[in-house]
Amino acid sequence: MKKPTLTLPPSEPVMLHACCAPCSGAIVEWMLQHEIRPTIFYFNPNIYPYEEYAIRRDESRRHAEALGLQWIEGEYNHQAWLEAVKGLENEPERGSRCLKCFKFRMAVTAAKAREMHYGCITTTLASSRWKSQAQIDEAGVYAESTEGVTYWQQNWRKDGLTERRAALLREYNFYNQTYCGCEFSMQPHEDR
Repeated sequence: MKKPTLTLPPSEPVMLHACCAPCSGAIVEWMLQHEIRPTIFYFNPNIYPYEEYAIRRDESRRHAEALGLQWIEGEYNHQAWLEAVKGLENEPERGSRCLKCFKFRMAVTAAKAREMHYGCITTTLASSRWKSQAQIDEAGVYAESTEGVTYWQQNWRKDGLTERRAALLREYNFYNQTYCGCEFSMQPHEDR
């Protein structure tokens, strides 16, 4: 792995919103190497069907437990998520539905962080090449403004972390999904 040039967060406890274990692996490893012990917040009511949600949840928990990290599950309320993205169902991936989804999830993450007296949030969503970094950062800044916590803006795709993600996926034998999560993104990507 290349020498990391990613920036360190403010000196605050970090709550890491985790979308799945594969996307968390290299990020969490980098944080631990830099003496940051994040609390992992698994909040993904967008994932459909519930069986898929449960598989991803259990993999995320397994990863956190293997590293001795605190892991918290947010409420799975797919109906509330559907209400949040209502009218955007036919939007393409990286369209306005994704931005609305990210804002919804990051706002809840920020509220949880504030409730638990964490001063900083970030997300593993930013590690996926299938997602728009600009949308994720817009959602993080939005969450920061609504809850008064700091959004640690980071491009988790650089400095070899994408390659490390792939290696850890194999090392941990993680379940690797073929679509983002919601029923509107269920078309598999052929080059995953």
